[in-house]
Order: sequence, then C-alpha cells, then structure tokens
Amino acid sequence: MTEYNQCLAIWTPGPLEIIIIAVIALLLFGRRLPEIARNLGRSLTEFKKGLHEANQAKDEVENDVQKAKDDIVKDIKDATGSDNHGDKD
Repeated sequence: MTEYNQCLAIWTPGPLEIIIIAVIALLLFGRRLPEIARNLGRSLTEFKKGLHEANQAKDEVENDVQKAKDDIVKDIKDATGSDNHGDKD
C-alpha cells in the first residue's frame, strides 16, 4: 500500500511545476486567453441558469404530485363518506 502512495506522490505537481505549466499555457494561449475566459464565464452562467430551471421544474413536479395526492385523498373521503363528522355512532 505504501508503494502505491509513493507512486501517487510522484505525480503530484509542486508549486514550481504549477508555475511552469502556467507559463507554458500562457505562451500557448496568450492571445486567446481573454476569449477563453469569456467563453468559460458564459458557459458557467448557462450552467447556473440550467440548474435554476431544473430546480424550478423539480418544485413544480413536487407541487403537482402533492396536489394530486390531496385530490385523491379528498375523493376517497368523499366516496367513503368518512369526513370525520359522519362517524359519531
């Protein structure tokens, strides 16, 4: 198990490696970096908007299910005549 942990430690980049990777990325994508950041921001905004819409849809479904449950319970009570005031025998 310790050999496995040692192998993982080899692949963990330190601060110097991260700086080197950042410099190489800056050299490769320097001119396009603002465009990439802008597109990333737009993607993040769309993702958040999608999450918000999914939560709204989930809430609507929960409300519809609760309303259907309440309607079914009301219909059953009406059909059986057990309305809490009919059982005074």
